[in-house]
Amino acid sequence: MRGMVRIVTFVAALFLAATAAAQPAPFPAAVEHDFVARDFAFASGERLPEVKIHYRTVGAPRKDADGVVRNGVLILHGTGGSGAAFTGPNYGGRLFGKGQPLDAEKYFIILPDNVGHGQSSKPSDRMRMRFPKYRYTDMVKLQYELVTKGLGLTNLKLVMGTSMGAMHAWNWGYMYPGFAAGLVPLASNPVEIGGRNRVWRKFLIDAIEKDPTWKNGDYTEQPRGLASAIGFLMMATSVPLQWQKQFPTIAAADKYVEEQVASRSKTTDANDMLYHYHAIEDYNPAPHLSKITSHLLAINSADDFVNPPELPMMQTLIKQVKHGRFILLPITDETRGHGTHSLPAIWGGELVKFLQELK
Repeated sequence: MRGMVRIVTFVAALFLAATAAAQPAPFPAAVEHDFVARDFAFASGERLPEVKIHYRTVGAPRKDADGVVRNGVLILHGTGGSGAAFTGPNYGGRLFGKGQPLDAEKYFIILPDNVGHGQSSKPSDRMRMRFPKYRYTDMVKLQYELVTKGLGLTNLKLVMGTSMGAMHAWNWGYMYPGFAAGLVPLASNPVEIGGRNRVWRKFLIDAIEKDPTWKNGDYTEQPRGLASAIGFLMMATSVPLQWQKQFPTIAAADKYVEEQVASRSKTTDANDMLYHYHAIEDYNPAPHLSKITSHLLAINSADDFVNPPELPMMQTLIKQVKHGRFILLPITDETRGHGTHSLPAIWGGELVKFLQELK
């Protein structure tokens, strides 16, 4: 009977935590900081005397009985984003509040702006195309420097990420085996970027680089090709079911395109965007998956254009991860294509189960 009570209590706790993830709640305000990596050597052989990594924290580091901080959670944003993306009600409000899966009273949440993004060092600051040609490996190394040298942590409870951040989570698994107890990549595949996923990215890159108004990065106003590049990105992150409902006519769809391109053009720099999409060119965890010793939960959505469900790689490769598990979310009225990665109201219950496994 006692065993049954424990099981019922455990299931009830999971249900309550999953329910909490679906309800927005207040959480402590994020505190902003800067970390500077000194004399950083990029894989290209280029160096910078200083690389600034801007980051936010929610909650505080807490030492266990052995005097070691073990409650660090590193959350990594997608291409073109920043750590600020996780501080709104639909993400932080469903994960970081009291009683929620990543309750900030229990966890020390770290939200960096990756190099090339947000308020961290990036080409548009000054150097333009003379900025070092960073790749995903460099980005993960800078995250590691932030966590270890900047914050003094010797381990992490969790590394999770969305899209690009999900791919970084795979890299963490084999670059720093066991440093994080758990890895949660959301919207990714652990393979070199090929096929359609490379084709749309190449179209995006060429739209800028083959535009004479780009001027090899030394433009005085954003090149005309930026609008086309934004268009390719919009298609890759499209939500067919919802878009058909929202823009059922030619006029409605055309109006949406015009408004989106105009607004995104105001906040997007062409050189920064090029670096974002070239950075992926060293990504390929597939040969290293057996090195991953952490528990890993990969989650994709069936309506994701970038990682479509008909591709078989994940089902095959997840078997090479000793403690790996893969979940494919079905298309529903709540999923949002590739953007489902940023909706914990949908997958928060799975995160709760995974955190219990880590215990």
